[in-house]
Amino acid sequence: MIANRTILLIDDEPQIRRVLRTGLSAHGAEVLDAQSGEEALELLRAQAVDVVLLDMNMPGMGGLATCRAIRNGWDMPVIVVSVRDSERDKVEALDAGADDFVTKPFGFDELLARIRSALRRTGFATDTTPKRIATEYLDVDFAMRRVTAGGKPVRLTPTEFDILRYLSAQPNTPVPHKRLLQAIWGPEYSDQIEYLRVFINQLRKKIEPSASKPTFIVTEPRIGYRFVLADVAATEEAAAVLA
Repeated sequence: MIANRTILLIDDEPQIRRVLRTGLSAHGAEVLDAQSGEEALELLRAQAVDVVLLDMNMPGMGGLATCRAIRNGWDMPVIVVSVRDSERDKVEALDAGADDFVTKPFGFDELLARIRSALRRTGFATDTTPKRIATEYLDVDFAMRRVTAGGKPVRLTPTEFDILRYLSAQPNTPVPHKRLLQAIWGPEYSDQIEYLRVFINQLRKKIEPSASKPTFIVTEPRIGYRFVLADVAATEEAAAVLA
């Protein structure tokens, strides 16, 4: 449901903003809108927002730069909308910190589904998620959403955090691409392997001692990914002491 949620529309086309504002408001959402990245950042500094809808093709700051700026300061889901639909465009948007990518023109029902999916991921957890992972290099406090790698604090996007939490709930167990995609994004995303590749690469850059030689999130060829904990019992004991 999007009722009582605050959605920020960032698009330089007044007609698109008007149509989306009308449709989203009819479903009970509070809708803010901005015609530029600069204006959007000012709005975000003044008011809490649950989801951002961001057009990629804007004058001035531009969509990618706006997405990066949002990611540097805020944690809400960002859904990019664009007339471009190549895999390279999607990868660039996801690399910039977007959580999802929608191609124009799109149906309003599809957009609602994407927004609901993004909101559903916020606060995602499983019954088996550990309270904390404590290793010599990586420390993750899931309750406080704090991550430290190599002694330095790490800022994860909501989707990156959810991927880490889901994989760590099944340590040393291969998790198939399809299962991970469905768990994080929903059943309609089961074939979006490029989403996973981008997010896993970004996550590795942030939490691994060496992103090119990962030790925590390893690839299972033709299957998926596995979160490696050398000593699960020791890690759980340390987590219990630190919690």
